[in-house]
Amino acid sequence: MKKASERCPWPKTDNDIAYHDHEWGVPLHDDRALFELLILEGAQAGLSWSTILNKRENYRRAFDRFDAKKIARYGDKKVAALLADAGIVRNRLKIAAAITNAKAFLAVQKEFGSFDRYLWSFVGGKPIVNQLRNPREVAVRTPESDALSKDLLKRGFKFVGSTIIYAFMQAAGMVNDHLVTCPRHAVCAKLR
Repeated sequence: MKKASERCPWPKTDNDIAYHDHEWGVPLHDDRALFELLILEGAQAGLSWSTILNKRENYRRAFDRFDAKKIARYGDKKVAALLADAGIVRNRLKIAAAITNAKAFLAVQKEFGSFDRYLWSFVGGKPIVNQLRNPREVAVRTPESDALSKDLLKRGFKFVGSTIIYAFMQAAGMVNDHLVTCPRHAVCAKLR
């Protein structure tokens, strides 16, 4: 008898479930959206994804809808305003990293024509579709995330360690880590 489809076990709140069911694992190719996700994954370091997800609209407002050109020009006055903004994680290093990452992002866009083209080259241009049956099988890093992390660091990005980058790759659909029992596995696999 075939086991009924079950959603991946990690989403617990309504917000998490909506994110899992509509965004997580869907191949993402929009540069602005990829940049947003990279900044949010870095902000999440040491915290739960639910915390960041609940603050996502505040981040969009505070960081000019993740317009990298604007963020790259942030100065001391804007940093002070961000540090005073209770709607986001007020961590000086993470805020400074967002500004540094905006500059590095723009350099990558210039070199490769798009951030999308650069990122997806690390997975051969299409998602890696894993066939996981148990949450314990989900990796926290892979050779691909190690390689992307190393290259991002070389290019001056911050808060882009391999574990953060693997979470980013999962969220951006570069890796399909929905369990095979989850209805989203097949949906995302078809989006290859």
